[in-house]
Amino acid sequence: MRARSKRRNLFLAAAFGVGLLGCQPKDNIVKIAVALPLTGDLGSLGQGIKRAIEMAVNDASSGPENSLKVGLAVYDDRSDPKEAVNVANQIVSDPSVVGVIGHFNSGCSIPTAPIYARAGLVVLSPAASNPELTLQQLSPQWQWPRTIFRVNTTDDVQGSFAADFVRTKLNVRAISIIHDKTSYGQGVAEEFSKRFVSLGGKAISFNGIQVGDKDFKALLTRVRAENPQAIYFGGMFSEGGLLVRQARELGLKMPFVTDEANYDPEFLRIAGSAAEGSYLTFLGKPPELTESAKDFVSKYKARYPDQEIKAYDHYGYEAAAILLEAIHAVGSDRAKIVEYVRKIHHTGVLGVTSFDEKGDTLNKTITLFTVKNGQFVPAE
Repeated sequence: MRARSKRRNLFLAAAFGVGLLGCQPKDNIVKIAVALPLTGDLGSLGQGIKRAIEMAVNDASSGPENSLKVGLAVYDDRSDPKEAVNVANQIVSDPSVVGVIGHFNSGCSIPTAPIYARAGLVVLSPAASNPELTLQQLSPQWQWPRTIFRVNTTDDVQGSFAADFVRTKLNVRAISIIHDKTSYGQGVAEEFSKRFVSLGGKAISFNGIQVGDKDFKALLTRVRAENPQAIYFGGMFSEGGLLVRQARELGLKMPFVTDEANYDPEFLRIAGSAAEGSYLTFLGKPPELTESAKDFVSKYKARYPDQEIKAYDHYGYEAAAILLEAIHAVGSDRAKIVEYVRKIHHTGVLGVTSFDEKGDTLNKTITLFTVKNGQFVPAE
């Protein structure tokens, strides 16, 4: 199909329903915008979510007949907040867009939220977990409708869960904390630190690294001199895998604890044998361990036999399923879609999803994993 823009961030509009977009009457076509990192270090995660969204739209098209045909307008925000703002401005300028699935990163989601809200567009994030994304909608400075929702839980839940485990189960009293300076990585590290200190622990240091850097041995040498009982890292697998590998090379044998963004086969590949024994928190449960996602897993593997199911794919599917339910229930009116989503009780791959006043899911489950024999396994 032909790209509709020369901009690098806009890929193409993919059509689902009874037929292709071009074959349907224009007045009966609406679009869901999909804004994710499709290239770069996080491109594999974004591509996985995109595949799941396409599957959800395809599944919906095989259901009851509906006069509205739904297409996808897919954008690459490259995990760059500035590019995400450009993408958001393009999306809101298209009157045929009735909802947005995205963005992946908190750093992209937070600054784009007011843009979408001004346009009255519902947004369902499949991954952004910094509490500020939805909390800002309750601020007196927020002058627009509350249109931002997310199907995953938040870093205050995840960070606190990890801190509880490290302090009470591992009996760690002093820890060195590292983060990647992003809204996500630093945010979850701050939540971990607050909870850990409140439990009587000591955060010896709180160091930031630069996304994309490869050599952390100078920092880890300083950490070794601090003599912590554990290391906590807030950030993505691309840096997390390198950190634990280089820590082990320097002789740091204490527990390495990190977040759900490292629950990815790439973390294991980058870290190699150094990943063994690491602990990771996960927002909710991976699809393979979720009873309500069994059908999703089997259909995904049948549709994409050569692709691994990524950690956020079932969240992408659920976000799309919720938005499609709203469109089929109330049509293309943006305000009606927002209100439908606000009140929804959707039964799907994540179980039952509904939202609080901020737009956060009421599902607060966190799963703890460890690496054993080169695999992620639930921690006992």
